[in-house]
Amino acid sequence: MFNLLVKSSLKNRLVVLLLAFVMMAYGVLQGQKLPVDVFPNLNKPVVTVLTEAGGMAPEEVEQLVTFPLENLLNGVTGVTRIRSTSGIGLSIVYIEFEWDTDIYRNRQLVSERLDLASEQLPTGITSVMGPVSSIMGEVMLIALPIDAEGDTDAMAAREYADFVLRPRLLAIPGVSQVIPIGGEVRQLRVAPDTMRMRQLNVDLASLQASLNDFAANFGGGFVDLNNQEYLIRHQGRTLDVEHLKNLAVGWHDGRPVLLSQVASVSYAAAEKRGDGGFNGKPAVVINVQKQPNADTVHLTTQIESALTELNAGLPKGIAQPQVLFRQADFIKSSIDNVTEALRDGAIMVTIVLFLFLLSVKTTLISLFAIPLSLAVTVLIFQWLGQSINVMTLGGLAIAIGELVDDSVVDVENILRRLKQNAQSQSPKSVFDVVWQASVEVRSGIVYATAIVILVFLPLFALPGIEGRLFSPLGLAYIVAILGSLLVSMTVTPVLCYYLLPNAKVLHQGDSWLVVKLKHLQSLWIDWALPKSKQLIAVTGVVALLSAASITQFPRAFLPAFNEGSLVLGIIFEPGTSLEESNKMGHLAESILLSVPEVTQVGRRTGRAKLDEHAEGVHSSEVDVDLIPSERSRDEVLAEIRGKLSVLPGQVAIGQPISHRLDHLLSGVRAQLAIKLFGDDLEGLRISAESLRKKLESVPGLVDINIEKQVLIPQLSVRLKYEDLAKYGLTPGSALRQLNMLTEGTSVTDVIDGVKRFELVLRLEDQNRTPAAIAKTLIDSPAGAIPVSYIADIQLLDGPNQVLRENG
Repeated sequence: MFNLLVKSSLKNRLVVLLLAFVMMAYGVLQGQKLPVDVFPNLNKPVVTVLTEAGGMAPEEVEQLVTFPLENLLNGVTGVTRIRSTSGIGLSIVYIEFEWDTDIYRNRQLVSERLDLASEQLPTGITSVMGPVSSIMGEVMLIALPIDAEGDTDAMAAREYADFVLRPRLLAIPGVSQVIPIGGEVRQLRVAPDTMRMRQLNVDLASLQASLNDFAANFGGGFVDLNNQEYLIRHQGRTLDVEHLKNLAVGWHDGRPVLLSQVASVSYAAAEKRGDGGFNGKPAVVINVQKQPNADTVHLTTQIESALTELNAGLPKGIAQPQVLFRQADFIKSSIDNVTEALRDGAIMVTIVLFLFLLSVKTTLISLFAIPLSLAVTVLIFQWLGQSINVMTLGGLAIAIGELVDDSVVDVENILRRLKQNAQSQSPKSVFDVVWQASVEVRSGIVYATAIVILVFLPLFALPGIEGRLFSPLGLAYIVAILGSLLVSMTVTPVLCYYLLPNAKVLHQGDSWLVVKLKHLQSLWIDWALPKSKQLIAVTGVVALLSAASITQFPRAFLPAFNEGSLVLGIIFEPGTSLEESNKMGHLAESILLSVPEVTQVGRRTGRAKLDEHAEGVHSSEVDVDLIPSERSRDEVLAEIRGKLSVLPGQVAIGQPISHRLDHLLSGVRAQLAIKLFGDDLEGLRISAESLRKKLESVPGLVDINIEKQVLIPQLSVRLKYEDLAKYGLTPGSALRQLNMLTEGTSVTDVIDGVKRFELVLRLEDQNRTPAAIAKTLIDSPAGAIPVSYIADIQLLDGPNQVLRENG
């Protein structure tokens, strides 16, 4: 077969050269279209189920929401692990599937089970699936600074993020989710005065019914008038707060009771479970996530173009968006570094080839294998759906020196045979000499290539994320080597046919370097052969010592790399208020900005509404941009740790991409995670603290923290069933009224163009204290009664969250 391939290539020389140049040009064009990313596709099929559960405590969320969902989802085909977090008013369930399963089929299976879940979940609670996203999906963080002392309004900034910036970015192909956090969400709040309601004989149900469909429009069908069809519209939409204040909610003593008589009405900031900061000041931070297989660099360019486009029409009082984190920077830096290694390798190969061959023509023929083999690799990558990333480029960098091996062997043998043929009394044709010389070494080249390929085959047997990460490296190497083998059997003989017969090198001997090396080798052989047994023994001992030393090497899943930015996890004591966390967060930002290498700092405290992480308001994630300096990275980190030690909380320092890889491996944002399982949370906390103290003595460990699953303050309103019966009040009715008054209920939406604001019925903050709740009146068949008549109000404690894994 090889004989026929070489002979056919020589017979169709012009066709082979034409195809080679076309393939090179096409490979260059297609190489520019390949997606560029930092790592290969590491996305394990994961479906996230989010359930907003109002103001439920973590215990109720676990019992009423998380546990039923886990029971339903455990039997889904292909599920390997289920993790869940039950927090305050939130349940998040992560369903992990086997590698290579179709994510959309998995989502369909989960969706079918969620249809059954509605019967088991509390009334009004619905589970939804998070969008399809990538583990490396956080491509950009954008900050909208809010100047509290200037013209920037927190509500206006958030509205710009929600109704202008977010829809524009979601319209970009490849963007999966845009999650804003921070600022103030505007809502129209109705705060009832239960004492005035009793005086004017207005109950809570009537008040809620009166607010339904406020500021709404309804359709009215069609009517024919004067041979024309008219559309009937019933319009009640309004944005005037006075219209709401003058809304009739009842009738008393022959007069209408207006809403303003029994409640305060105003635009107010909605309750929030998270906030943002930028360089020590408040900000709206927008997290832009990409879809799997999207080209991060190209997508980043599109996002920046959209931001530039929006900046032209930026409303007055809105600060210009600032890019806080840009994953494309690290990708470009990594790709540039590996590309430089490829370039330097090619230069070294060129120098070595010329020194040994001492001929421009033979060097060029051998070097031609590099670009052509790389072009073949690019086309195979496109066919297989691979991306340009650190691992694939690393495989090419390893192969760069071997891409010319096959061609060098071929060229050297053809050159030797041409020299012999030139000195022969009956020379053969150039065609026969080139053909026979190429075939003569073909078996050795094929065997050598096959052996090298066999060394890399075990990479494809690696399971899980290891296989996903390293198999593209092996694929790039093997494809490039096979490409060079193909080039040596087709293009190299053709180039030798055209360039070598009349070359000056045919009449020259070996280069001075080869002559010198041959002389040194002969001296070595003369000395070594009599001592062969001793040399073999020494070599064996060195090999054994080398193998034994491997066990002493430090081990890590990936080598440490500098991403140029940091992610700091700052966790205060659970139960800390959002206001206090914000104060400490602003202090942390100011401290970080005092470090010379820090250029900008962004902070996200708590959880955004659309976020798939159940972080409490006591938890902050701080993104830090660094610039290179004369100081080492360890010195910078040591200064940051020292300065942040004044904060009353735990600080863990990582890097954005490493941080996400750690989360993928263990479900915990740390390089090393130890999980304790059990039914007794208090016992688990004691065991974890004991383990932490022991780990502090282990050299090399830093930022040793226990996940904050502790008791937090709770305001408990416990019903007294005997007293409920006295007033003819059912527990369900009492709980629904209490829930409406303290947590609030969204009655309807007020629409202003593309903007939508919730109309919320809820007590004022000052009326939600223990003493005020005790005096609050709720409706019963016996009339309005204080809450203290039918419930005990106490300050207790309970867990801040409950984590579960595989049931």
